[in-house]
Amino acid sequence: MELTEKERKDLLDLALSTIKAELEGKELPGVKEATPILREKRGAFVTLKKRGQLRGCIGYIQPIKPLHETIERMALAAAFEDPRFPALRKEELKDLSVEISVLTPLKEIRDVGEIRVGVHGLYLVRGPRSGLLLPQVAVEYGWDTETFLRETCHKAGLPPEAWRDEGTRIYVFSAEIFGDLS
Repeated sequence: MELTEKERKDLLDLALSTIKAELEGKELPGVKEATPILREKRGAFVTLKKRGQLRGCIGYIQPIKPLHETIERMALAAAFEDPRFPALRKEELKDLSVEISVLTPLKEIRDVGEIRVGVHGLYLVRGPRSGLLLPQVAVEYGWDTETFLRETCHKAGLPPEAWRDEGTRIYVFSAEIFGDLS
C-alpha cells in the first residue's frame, strides 16, 4: 500500500524534526496524526546525506514497530549511531538531506535471475553474517546483478562469490523511496 504525498511529507518532517529536537535537547516531536498506514508495522530505512555524500543510513529490515515509530527511531540511529560516522553535529543540519525507504516484506529466492536491479534490494545471509543493500544503491553505482550480489556479500563481510554457495540465503524486497536527496 502506497503512502500519500501528505504521509510522505509527514514522515520526512518527523525524521528531520526528531534529529533537530535531539540536537537541541528538546522533547521528541512524535507524529501529529498517525493514519492507518503510519500505524502499520513496516520495515524502513532512514538515509542521511550531507551535500550529496552519505552521512548515515540505518533501518529495520523486519516490520518491528509502527512505521511512524520506526522512522523516528531510525532517524536518530542514522544521525547518531551509524558506526561508520561520528554523531551528527548541530552545524551539519543546514547541509543535511533525508531519504526514507519503506520496505516490502522479504522474499527468499532460489534463482538470482529473479533479481531486478532498480526494483529489488538484496538481503543476503550466510551463517551469522548478513548484508543488506537498498534498491537505489545498485542504480546509483550502475551495477549489474552479479556486481550487486558481490557488493552485498562484501557488506556482509563475506567473500565476493559467497552468493553462489548453497548455504547462502538470498532475499529480495522492494521499497517505496522518497525524500529530498539530490
